[in-house]
Amino acid sequence: MPSPSFYDQVGGHETFRKLVHEFYRGVADDPVLKPMYPEADLGPAEERLLMFLEQYWGGPTTYGEQRGHPRLRLRHQPFKVNPDARDRWLAHMRAAVDTLELPPVLETTLWDYLHRAAYAMVNTFEE
Repeated sequence: MPSPSFYDQVGGHETFRKLVHEFYRGVADDPVLKPMYPEADLGPAEERLLMFLEQYWGGPTTYGEQRGHPRLRLRHQPFKVNPDARDRWLAHMRAAVDTLELPPVLETTLWDYLHRAAYAMVNTFEE
């Protein structure tokens, strides 16, 4: 019998739904990040991130079925992602991760990925 995926270990859909929802609550009031989202309503962005994270961690493959390969750097290229934006993103994501109250090994695994992904998205050092 295969071992459960990370997705299943952390609680599946409900856990990722909470993570993403809490993250976007912070983004909604962020003067640097909010303007990067083209829709007035953050709902579509929330759904895209949810699908991406679920697929990445072993859940449903809806993201790939609907949007194709993630191409994260390419999808973020139109936006000025500088160290300030990265740090703001990480601060909102850190707050969201903390609401999950995951066991330490799972929390560390999730945070390590999110931290590395945020650094990988930086595409300028201009203010």
